[in-house]
Amino acid sequence: MSTPLVQVQDLAKVFDVSPPWLNRVVERKPKAFVHAVDGVSFAIERGQTLALVGESGCGKSTVARLLVGLYGATRGSVSFDGEDIAKTLAGPGALKLRRRMQMIFQDPYASLNPRWTVQDIVAEPLREHGLVQGAQSLRTRVGELLSAVGLNPADAAKFPHQFSGGQRQRISIARALATQPEFLVCDEPTSALDVSVQAQVLNIMKDLQRQQGLTYLFISHNLAVVRHVADQVGVMYLGRIVELADKAELFARPRHPYTRMLLDAIPDIHMSGRARTPVQGEVPNPLNPPSGCSFHPRCPLANERCRSERPALLDSFKGVRVACHAVAEGRAG
Repeated sequence: MSTPLVQVQDLAKVFDVSPPWLNRVVERKPKAFVHAVDGVSFAIERGQTLALVGESGCGKSTVARLLVGLYGATRGSVSFDGEDIAKTLAGPGALKLRRRMQMIFQDPYASLNPRWTVQDIVAEPLREHGLVQGAQSLRTRVGELLSAVGLNPADAAKFPHQFSGGQRQRISIARALATQPEFLVCDEPTSALDVSVQAQVLNIMKDLQRQQGLTYLFISHNLAVVRHVADQVGVMYLGRIVELADKAELFARPRHPYTRMLLDAIPDIHMSGRARTPVQGEVPNPLNPPSGCSFHPRCPLANERCRSERPALLDSFKGVRVACHAVAEGRAG
């Protein structure tokens, strides 16, 4: 068995969201902390796609930023090709590591500099890493990258405001591919796009993965998108992974009550007669999370153990990992 390209172990990130010191003194309030990510562990094999799904505020985007070093971890570690990312980024090998991993951001309207032409935007990583020398060679390489994502090389002279949302996201993908990375972190790259444009961008990403052997971490809240792109799926809830399984197994036999709730909420376009159950309740306040299992206030299977003891992510069946007392005790059905 080959070693996974990316290994995440007990990753956690805590943010200090306290009001200013004077406000705390006057109002007699303690410091406030948000556990955005709380003990996440997973591995991604080379050439595979792991998708993280969950409701807004569950910590998906924070995991993405931790993996590429935009945030420093409060606890835990991220290994890339056997090397600890935090140590590598703090040493002389940082630039080489940055070249091997890149990120595609969620909002194509905010992630591109409006004052730069597409030529400057896509060429920036090429210049930064010294990959191409000479103005003509730079223009040629930018044209090749734009062609790879379905744009015209002549578009290099334009500015971001001259493109649609889908075209801007393609520019973001071209910029991420400029350094020929092995690992791409995609933070909801299609959430701001129309459905037809989503399909075009996703197909481009799948084609690039086949051609270049790319490894993806794909962040999304859209289960239809996840079904199209993922090999493995991790379901997140309030900073923790509650279920991790191969895509086919998760969609065919969801085990965690929260995963079932998400899948039951999808409209039944095949009109099979399956009852559509809307997602019940709301995500708890992360400043004051529930005791025990954080999902227990919304769970129909919760008992006293669920309210007092936090479940660990354990192997269940066929490589599926679930953090649920009801599943472990056989009460989930």
